[in-house]
Amino acid sequence: MDSTLPIVIAGALVGFAVGLTGMGGGALMTPIMVMVFGVNPTAAIGSDLAASVFMKPFGALVHQRAGTVRWDIVRWLLPTAVPAAFGGVFLLRALGDGDDLQQRVKYVVGTALMLAVVGMLARMWLDRRRSAADGEAGEDGEDARVPVRPVATLLIGLVGGVIVGMTSVGSGSLIIVMLMLAHPRLKANHLVGTDLVQAIPMVAAAALGHLLVGDADLGLAATLLIGAVPGVLLGSLVSSRVAGSTVRWALVVLLTGSGLAMLKASSTVVLLGCLAMALLGALTAVRDRRSARPEAAETAETAERAETAEAPEPAGMPGSR
Repeated sequence: MDSTLPIVIAGALVGFAVGLTGMGGGALMTPIMVMVFGVNPTAAIGSDLAASVFMKPFGALVHQRAGTVRWDIVRWLLPTAVPAAFGGVFLLRALGDGDDLQQRVKYVVGTALMLAVVGMLARMWLDRRRSAADGEAGEDGEDARVPVRPVATLLIGLVGGVIVGMTSVGSGSLIIVMLMLAHPRLKANHLVGTDLVQAIPMVAAAALGHLLVGDADLGLAATLLIGAVPGVLLGSLVSSRVAGSTVRWALVVLLTGSGLAMLKASSTVVLLGCLAMALLGALTAVRDRRSARPEAAETAETAERAETAEAPEPAGMPGSR
């Protein structure tokens, strides 16, 4: 079809963003399919989920080999996440049919996107607190001793599964934030690895539900994967060389605009929302740079003192023996 190449490019860009930031692709791909390519919201959701089933294992395998998957948490997430994701598809269908359904789905997706923005902001804030705590206490591998909170984890699976099944948004942008809140002492790489592994059966259940009701377009999903898979791999390679905070703030601005547009906000509101998030990101970057300067100066001064103390005293100077 005529739009094949643009869809491949869109898939590559979304895959690159996923690999670069660890964020789930549904928050980006679904609104792109709806607003750029004119795909029906339900078909966009189902196709994105079908593509994610094949994309998620790439990242999950890397974390499994690195030993950064908390399987005990995964086992408590899946009993609620899988059936909730499958049931979320039929809950979406309960909103109506025809054009009314498609319009209501836009509102649901828009709401999920704004939740994703809140989730990303919360994740960045929690990461800053985590970094400060690690700097004071040091990381000594205590992550393995963090106990699972069964009730909270089951509820996370339930809420996250329903949102993913209804919107395809949340597997990487909302659930991981809820896991951080429930298990604040878990290391960041364990959070990402655990979320990626549990997302495979959850997303598969949601994709199966959309296939059964005829929402998923497998041809569209395959076209997305042509670009998404190499995009994820490239983004993962580049992630260590690009400032992740800059990319995350750019995504926050993009998701804010997409979410407000899906909610049928006026152009003025969309613009003001994007500008507000961009300003917040700029102020945060300035604050980080200012706080980093005294720390860098203190580190340099400490190193200079250490070198002076260790320097040998010249021969023949008074006091030398």
